[in-house]
Amino acid sequence: MVKEFAVRHGSALRSLAVLVGLLATVAAVVVGAVLAVVFAATVAVIGVMASALLGFAGLALRARRTARARSDGVIEARHLGGHHWVAYGWNESR
Repeated sequence: MVKEFAVRHGSALRSLAVLVGLLATVAAVVVGAVLAVVFAATVAVIGVMASALLGFAGLALRARRTARARSDGVIEARHLGGHHWVAYGWNESR
C-alpha cells in the first residue's frame, strides 16, 4: 500500500529525495576517503620520526660507551681558537 501511494502521489518528491540522498552519500564517501588518507599519512610520519629518534638514541648510547676517561693521567684539552683552551677530565677522582 505504501509503495502504491509513493508511486501515484509523490514521485517528484521521491526522486528529489533519492537524488539528495545520493549526493549526501557521495559527499560522505569523499570526506571519509580524505580523512583516511590524512590519518594514514599522520601515522606514517609518526613512524618515521619514532624510528629516527630510536636511531639517534642508539648512536648516543654508542658514543657514550666509546667516550671513556683516560686512565694514564693525561687530560684532554681542546683548542677553541686564539688563546682559549678547554680541558676535560682534570677534576675526575681516580
